[in-house]
Amino acid sequence: MEYKTILLDITDDLAVVTLNRPDKMNAMTVQMRAEVTHAMKHAARHARAIVLTGAGTAFCSGQDLGDASSTGKVDLERTLRDEYEPMLETIYDCPVPTIAAVNGAAAGAGASLALCADVVIATESAYFLQAFARIGLLPDAGGTWFMPRQMGFAKAMGAALFADKITARQADNWGLIWEAIPDDEFDSHWRERAAYLAKGPTAGFGAIKQAIRGTYEKTLAQQLALEAHLQGECGRSRDFAEGVVAFMQKRPPKFEGR
Repeated sequence: MEYKTILLDITDDLAVVTLNRPDKMNAMTVQMRAEVTHAMKHAARHARAIVLTGAGTAFCSGQDLGDASSTGKVDLERTLRDEYEPMLETIYDCPVPTIAAVNGAAAGAGASLALCADVVIATESAYFLQAFARIGLLPDAGGTWFMPRQMGFAKAMGAALFADKITARQADNWGLIWEAIPDDEFDSHWRERAAYLAKGPTAGFGAIKQAIRGTYEKTLAQQLALEAHLQGECGRSRDFAEGVVAFMQKRPPKFEGR
C-alpha cells in the first residue's frame, strides 16, 4: 500500500508509524484508518516493537468531520464496526509490544487510539479528551472500555460526562497512561523505551501481553493455569536460555526474539 496519510519507518527492529496530517491535527479519515491497519500488520511481521505517534503538535484529534464519509447522514454504527474496529483490534492484538508516543492532543477516537497500545508515554503538554457528551454522543472506539479499566470507574464516568481535558500529568497520576515526560525529554525518552522493547525477548513480551490482558475475564485458578502454560512455553525459548547464561556471566543478554 502507498501511504498518503501516515509514515512508516522500520529501523533496527523498531517500527514507527506516524500519523501524518499535521495541518488537521492528524484527524482520522477513512484512508488513514485503512493505512494504520495495513502498516500495523506489516510492521508486526518485520519489527519487534512498534511506536504509534503523530506529526506536528498533535497526536490525533479524532474523526475528521470534514472527511467525505462524515458529511450528510452518517451511519456511525457502520463506521465504527467496519473502519474503527479492524484498526483497533489490529493494534490491540499485535503480537509485538506497542507504544503510543502521545506528542500532543489526543481527543475523541484519537484518545482511544492511544489507549489501545500496550504502553502510553505522553509529553507533559499533551492531554486526553473525550468530548462526545458535548454533541450528544458517548465515547467510542473503545473509550468506554479502556478508561474504566485503566483509571477506574469514578474517573472514567466523570471524564465522559463532563468532557473535561485530562492533562498528561493527571493521566499519569490516575493510571490512565504509563508516564508523562517533560517536553524537552520526550522524543529521546520514548525512543529509548522503544529500542529496549525492540531488542528484548519478543516471545516473552507476547506472553506478558496475553497474561495481563486476559486477567479481567479469568478466575485466579484460571489465571494461574494460564501463567503456568505460558511460562512453560517461555522456558523452552532461546531467549530464556540466553537470559540465564547472560545472568550467570554477568553480561547484558543478546536476545533474538525467539
